[in-house]
Amino acid sequence: MSKEIVVSGIRSTGYLHLGNYFGAIQNYVLMQDNYDCFFFVADYHSLTTHPKPTELKQNVFRVAAENIASGLDPEKVALYAQSDVPETAELYLILNMLAYMGELEKVPTFKDKVRQQPDNVNAGLLTYPVLMAADILLHKAVKVPVGKDQEQHLEMARNFASRFNARYGDFFPEPQVFRFNHEAVKIMSLDGEGKMSKSENINATIYLSDEDDVIRKKIMKAKTDSGPTEPNSVMPEYIQNLFLLMSLCSKPETVESFRSNFNNCNIRYGDMKKQLAEDMATFVAPIREHAAELQKDEEKLRKILKAGAEKARESASKTIEGARKLIGINYY
Repeated sequence: MSKEIVVSGIRSTGYLHLGNYFGAIQNYVLMQDNYDCFFFVADYHSLTTHPKPTELKQNVFRVAAENIASGLDPEKVALYAQSDVPETAELYLILNMLAYMGELEKVPTFKDKVRQQPDNVNAGLLTYPVLMAADILLHKAVKVPVGKDQEQHLEMARNFASRFNARYGDFFPEPQVFRFNHEAVKIMSLDGEGKMSKSENINATIYLSDEDDVIRKKIMKAKTDSGPTEPNSVMPEYIQNLFLLMSLCSKPETVESFRSNFNNCNIRYGDMKKQLAEDMATFVAPIREHAAELQKDEEKLRKILKAGAEKARESASKTIEGARKLIGINYY
């Protein structure tokens, strides 16, 4: 019995952080035994922000290494660089013929990018959802683990699949959001301002490559307040986030002890942050160290990415061949 296909990718920009780990990679590891998984490093997507050519390979290798160090098994999944599968670009071109400027201009993430970088509104930003659809439909994925901010892009992928099917014949399944048994964990920035980000505020983000002392300093500077004044008070979001982080890396009894202190109005945030900092440093250290070792062995990473690309191309070539025949692009 064939397994259901899952596809997901992570851009090769910035350093992976706790939000990436608990929001995505942790679920990738849980999926790899039960699904046919295609996980890629999205280097084409990263080109919208023009990374330095000298840094691009390093970024791709680091993201791949950090995924493996977090538990992803290249023997069980296809782990590859997006650009190593040229069929991606061909399907991207085909789907662009089924995408309309009006709908692309209305995408909230595109509007955000226009506001953030008005001097770099390139076509790649506009057609970002089309490339994302190509990544997914290339393997005829039925399940796609995405965050809330990417759900509209997935809806657009379903629209493109539906338009292709209506015009050329039933071919692409319509992919659905996949949560793998629970909601994705949303990790807030330590300053209480939005989600942890690869680039927004590096001092309020815990990266998988952070050294122990860096983690301690960041945690100790995390936003808190003077504490609750009434028993069983509602926690502000930034305090909830500290408890969420503690629940992910500390012992349950430790979390419960500090929660009890909060509810009884005698919590000492300094003590809580010291404990969280030590537990978080202990949690991140093996991932950081394993990833660092992998990055020293470029030949090994090349072999892993090449093997992953070969698995991905086996799937992708079948899709492109079928799409070409339906469209009429088959002359010999």
